Order: sequence, then C-alpha cells, then structure tokens
Amino acid sequence: MQRQINAQISAAPHFAASLQAAHAFMVEQDAVSAPGRLAQLKRDLREMRTLLAWSPASGRPARFLQPGSAQASLRLAAVQRLAQSAGLPHLREYVVGGYVVIYAHSDTEVVLLALKHHRQLSYITPQ
Repeated sequence: MQRQINAQISAAPHFAASLQAAHAFMVEQDAVSAPGRLAQLKRDLREMRTLLAWSPASGRPARFLQPGSAQASLRLAAVQRLAQSAGLPHLREYVVGGYVVIYAHSDTEVVLLALKHHRQLSYITPQ
C-alpha cells in the first residue's frame, strides 16, 4: 500500500547558500572525496524530503528553541525570522548524516530553511 503524500516541500532561497557552505566545508576537509560526499548528501536530502512530505513533524524539536546564552538567543532570533518569513509556525530539525537541517512546517507545507554540519555552532542565516 502506498502512502499519499500530503505536504508541499520547498526550500527557502537561503537554503542553497547553506548547501554551498556545506560543500566548501567538505572541500576544505578533503577535496578528493568532496564530490562524492556532496552527492551522498543530496541523495539523503531527497530521501528526507520524501519522508517530510508524508509526515512534516518527523524531525526532532529544534534543540536551540530554549537558548542558554545571549549568543544562542541571537541565533534563535535569526532562525525564527527565517520561519516567520516562510509563514510557518513550527520549527524542527532533521539529522541527515553529519548534517542537521532546520525546517519550518505546518500540516500541509514544509520549508527547508538552513543546513549545518553538526560541528558548526549555528546555522548560516541571511543578514
């Protein structure tokens, strides 16, 4: 039995910059293996999109929603502005290999906001 896909999935304009930053990070680590790792990340992101279309709340609650410092509060505010610009009420994270995707969602729509490596302190957000 095939599940009906309900939610519309899209990416915020800034998501592409996050993906480019991830690729630059891969090249910095190991330029030879970077193209293959980027291709795997893109395959994993496609799989994630399929899952989120079935169940928009599949990711975990965003861990940074209760900031413990002034710097964390500033990072939270930047991500909340991204979610508000998407017009969606809920923020969640989805782990894809060594990366974490932040996304905003409702029951019928998902907008991918940013991507970061798990070793990065914060998501790269537009200024």
